[in-house]
Amino acid sequence: MPTNGLHQVLKIQFGLVNDSDRYLTAESFGFKVNASAPSLKRKQIWLLEPDPGQGAALLFRSSHLGRYLSAGDDGRVACEAERPGRDCRFLVLPQPDGRWVLQSEPHRRFFGGTEDRLSCFATAISPAELWTVHLAIHPQAHLLSVSRRRYVHLCPQEDEMAADGDMPWGVDALLTLIFQSRRYCLKSCDSRYLRSDGRLVWEPEARACYTLEFKAGKLAFKDCEGHYLAPVGPAGTLKAGRNTRPGKDELFDLEESHPQVVLVAANQRYVSVRQGVNVSANQDEELDHETFLMQIDQETKKCTFYCSTGGYWTLVTHGGIQATATQVSANTLFEMEWRGRRVALKASNGRYVCMKKNGQLAAISDFVGAHSLPAWGAGAGKGGPSSALSPPGKDEEFILKLINRPLLVLRGLDGFVCHHRGSNQLDTNRSVYDVFHLSFSDGAYQIRGRGGGFWNTGSHGSVCSDGERAEDFLFEFRERGRLAIRARSGKYLRGGASGLLRADADAPAGVALWEY
Repeated sequence: MPTNGLHQVLKIQFGLVNDSDRYLTAESFGFKVNASAPSLKRKQIWLLEPDPGQGAALLFRSSHLGRYLSAGDDGRVACEAERPGRDCRFLVLPQPDGRWVLQSEPHRRFFGGTEDRLSCFATAISPAELWTVHLAIHPQAHLLSVSRRRYVHLCPQEDEMAADGDMPWGVDALLTLIFQSRRYCLKSCDSRYLRSDGRLVWEPEARACYTLEFKAGKLAFKDCEGHYLAPVGPAGTLKAGRNTRPGKDELFDLEESHPQVVLVAANQRYVSVRQGVNVSANQDEELDHETFLMQIDQETKKCTFYCSTGGYWTLVTHGGIQATATQVSANTLFEMEWRGRRVALKASNGRYVCMKKNGQLAAISDFVGAHSLPAWGAGAGKGGPSSALSPPGKDEEFILKLINRPLLVLRGLDGFVCHHRGSNQLDTNRSVYDVFHLSFSDGAYQIRGRGGGFWNTGSHGSVCSDGERAEDFLFEFRERGRLAIRARSGKYLRGGASGLLRADADAPAGVALWEY
């Protein structure tokens, strides 16, 4: 049975890029290391681990080999140690330009070089010993202040970011890390960048770029003047403080950002827990009580819905659905059935969730269409979502809208989705990513890229990014952290050997699934 996992700290995975723009690579053959790869793939991903001896040294473990980088007293480097020994201990020395220098702690020599001529024997730092940190994790996450145990979110009225949220609820808690000139920027959900004085600006200027530092598995952001971001004052305003060394106040966790959704039932009302424990479709606006955190169990591919009130949806007596469960169990898991622009939910009793006449949800239907809505518009309140939606369907069908990805970054099996240089097509195998803008209408999504052009599908399955008119795409949340995107042709978007995005996959699996 799946376990609760609402707050999961991301493992920091990264690549190291040398002065020749080549990535540090761990080879399977002979456990050799080189710096020859032009992009960030599986062999170029590393994890940083603290020294078990609790010292200042760190360990570099290859993600795909599971072995540790080591440097001998003769300067020879390899990635063959299954367990970290004395030669695996490195000191990370951040430089003013944001790059790192790796120094062998026992031998006091510096690690660097080019291509297959890497060594850890330099006694002084030259450009060959400078490494740029390139995060390999998905760049959209929640940021948790270690000292305050509060989440960072956008405060539009105060025009700032603050670490004062008990839960990372709603779109304001989404942050996107932007790789810019060897440093990272923090981008808010409304596409602004956090400057070190706490202001939000529209361009990634120098004072909005930070060097990443790691301490005891936590993350710190150092600005261009050597000071660190921290929550300041009673409101927890995020800005650079006075400290030039990261303490507890300057440390943060990156946490996985699960999809948060709203659902609209056939009566054109939002599903809500505003009026008690019963899950009902009875509200005309989407606020916290109408927002649900959706998690997909990796084993069963079924989903849970967690409420802002602190409970999971669960099946109760006579098929009722209430938001009262505190733990994940069989009764909190729902099977999703994708039906074009709508979704149906099947509970653990084998029946479909439907909307009863009083608006309450219950798993009492044997098939989709078993219950019908009396008449178009009946029960639809003024000011609700009905005016923007097509006529309702069956009582077992819902519109499901993703609300916490106004900015979209997609990563497939081969890399990130990015504009193809010199054309209107899209690459799917890049180590850098583009940020796309997402909009929603009646169960479908529209994707807008650089210059305001829309994604659109052409002949023979091609996907372009310069459309003048929006084209509808359907999102199907198939696995934990991964979705399938269905084009108007009925085919799914995929990556592949060509490295270009195409809409010609028959099934939502493998190269047709995207981390978002």
